[in-house]
Amino acid sequence: MPHDLAADLDSTPFEALVIRDRQGELASAGTITRSKPRANTPVVRSLALGVPANRAAQSDVREAAKVLFPRMSAFKRLLDVFDNARIESRQLAMPLEWYLTPRGFEEKNAVYVREAARLAEAASREALERANVRPSDVDAIVFVSTSGISTPSLDSFLIERLGLSRHAARVPIFGLGCAGGAAGLARAADFVRAGFENVLFVAVELCSLTLVHSDESKSNFVGTSLFSDGAAAMVLGPDGRGKDGPALHGAYSTLIEDSADIMGWDVVNDGLKVRFSRDIPALVRSMMDENVRDALAAHGWRREDVRHFVVHPGGVKVLSAYEEALGLASDALDSSREVLREYGNMSSVTVLYVLERVLRDRPRGKGLLSAMGPGFSAEHVLLEF
Repeated sequence: MPHDLAADLDSTPFEALVIRDRQGELASAGTITRSKPRANTPVVRSLALGVPANRAAQSDVREAAKVLFPRMSAFKRLLDVFDNARIESRQLAMPLEWYLTPRGFEEKNAVYVREAARLAEAASREALERANVRPSDVDAIVFVSTSGISTPSLDSFLIERLGLSRHAARVPIFGLGCAGGAAGLARAADFVRAGFENVLFVAVELCSLTLVHSDESKSNFVGTSLFSDGAAAMVLGPDGRGKDGPALHGAYSTLIEDSADIMGWDVVNDGLKVRFSRDIPALVRSMMDENVRDALAAHGWRREDVRHFVVHPGGVKVLSAYEEALGLASDALDSSREVLREYGNMSSVTVLYVLERVLRDRPRGKGLLSAMGPGFSAEHVLLEF
C-alpha cells in the first residue's frame, strides 16, 4: 500500500507558531510544534565573530585587479576605487592568488559550502559557549547567507557538527544580501517572542567567491574593491536571566517599489554576478530620514530617542548619505567606518561586526540597527542597550 503522507500530516498535532508584526497584531508564520507563545522580550545573550585565515591588504588586491582586469586597470580613475573604498585589509576564503585563475560556478560553490560551514561552526560554537547554552538546548536556528547555494541548507550541518537539537525549528534565509544581518536578527527575535528559549542566529558570507573573471562591468570591478568574507553567530533568549546584551524591541521592513535592478546577483555560467547601482547613496539620502522615522513610530519611538546607530557599511558614500539624511554628528558612524576599514564589506555579516564594535563601548540608551540590500529593501531593528 502506498504511503499516505497527507494522512500522516492530518494526524500530526502541529501548533501554529505566532509572531507579532510591527503593529503588534498576531500573524501566523508557520506550523511547528511549540507551547503557547509568551510575551518575552528578546535579548542578545552572546555574539561571536569569525573570519577566514587568508588576510589580504587592499594594496595587494589592487595589484591583483590589474592582472584580472587589464583593460579596465588602464584607467587610473577606475583603479582609484580601491583607495576611495577606505579599506586597509580584508579576509578571503582562499589565498589571494587563487582568485587569479578563472573558476567555474561548480568549483566556487564547493568552496562556499566547505568554508562557510567551517566558519559558521566555529562562530556558533563560540557563541554557545559565551552564552553558557548547551547545544542540545537550542530550539531554533535562523541561518542567513546569500553568497552561495547549499541544499540541504547549512543549518543542518550545524545540527550534525554541534549536536544541536534535531527538533530545532530551522529558518534558512537566502536572497536578502546586505540586509540579511538585520532581517535575520529580527526573525530570531520573533522566535523568542513566540516562546523559544535558546535561539541561534548565524550569518555567513563568502562574497569574494562572486568574482567573475569574464565580467568587465563596473559593478564587478567595484565589488572586487569591497567584498570580503566572514561569519557571525548570536544566541538570543528571553530577558530576566541576569547579565545580558541589548534588548530587541521590534523591527521594520521596507521593500521599495520597482527597485529590483538596484542590487542583486545575476546567475551566469561562471557563478553569481554582482549587480548594483551607483544611485544607492542618492536613494539613501532621499528616503532614509522618513523611513527611519516610520520604523521608530511603528513602535512608539521618536527619532530623538535614538542615541546609537548601528549601520551596515556598504561603502563610504553610503555611510555619508546615511549621516546626511539623518543629520547625524560626524562621529556617529565611526564604528561602521572602522569595521569597513578593517574587514571590508561582508554583506549580511558586516552589521553584526558593527554591533560588536558598538558593544565594546558599553553604550546606554536606545539604538537602531540598519541595513539595506537587494529588493531594494531596508531593514531596521530597534535596540535598547
